[in-house]
Amino acid sequence: MNIIRGIYNIHKHHQNGVLTIGNFDGLHIGHQKLLEKMHAEAQRLNTHSCLMTFEPLPHEYFTQGKTGPARIMNRSEKMRVMNNFSPSLRPDNLLFLNFNTALSKMSAVDFIEKILVEKLKIKSIIIGDDFHFGRDRKGDFSLLQEYGEKHHFSVIKMKAHCIENQRFSSSLIRQALTNDQLAQADKMLGRRYTICGHVNHGEKRGRSIGFPTANILLRRLQTPLHGVYSVTMHSQKYGDIVGVANLGRRPTVNGERVQLEVHLFDFDASLYGEHVCVSFQHKIRNEMKFESFDDLKKQIKADCEQAKQWLAAGK
Repeated sequence: MNIIRGIYNIHKHHQNGVLTIGNFDGLHIGHQKLLEKMHAEAQRLNTHSCLMTFEPLPHEYFTQGKTGPARIMNRSEKMRVMNNFSPSLRPDNLLFLNFNTALSKMSAVDFIEKILVEKLKIKSIIIGDDFHFGRDRKGDFSLLQEYGEKHHFSVIKMKAHCIENQRFSSSLIRQALTNDQLAQADKMLGRRYTICGHVNHGEKRGRSIGFPTANILLRRLQTPLHGVYSVTMHSQKYGDIVGVANLGRRPTVNGERVQLEVHLFDFDASLYGEHVCVSFQHKIRNEMKFESFDDLKKQIKADCEQAKQWLAAGK
């Protein structure tokens, strides 16, 4: 999978392909059905496939990341998941467009003419049935069809993927995660909900009370999950390691930014600098503020016991 960073890095060999566009936050089963269709269309036309997405996401640009829904995944997680897809799902090209003032003000017609036609020279485009684009979201399937006839590209609209009459969407998954319905979110994602990042040096407070933690650097302002969870951490060097994680602002120490801290069971090797992925299994409790570190220590001990029970039941 080739990564194209920005409109000015689109070159001739990226042109004349099959395209899809969207936020693709979560890359859930509905997204995967669309990617499967794009692959089949590219095979039919004997060309390559391209997924176009945005950084930051449009709602993050308009709110400056201060309000609005939390991401399900960040950019690096999106690339990781796509790289792990089978060839029938993985796009040949992944195009990140910088969602900036110019793009936010671009009309739907200019988006088609200047980017889809002039820059990418697309042969075909596949979109979801709720897809809108351009300034004020005025672009839609009908507009694409109109310009497709003019510029000789085809337009395919995919119906939303449903199971038990339930439409899959990033919003629904985000809602399930926020409401601690992890099993429901995992079903829609087609995999365990996972957060990835590099282990960095923390304040080492956990070590001082007998529960050392791996502190994972989160490249995001907020997360849909908050609280204490049983987890499995994966690293390329050490494989899968089970433990208990706190994801939140750590009110006992007056923390301000969201942080992920994982205490691993029966593990004492150094993880500093390692890239790890933490899969969330079960919610144990919400975050709470403790009056003393002794109270915190007692609660972490209880959390560990609860996590071991959940993890053993999961096996």
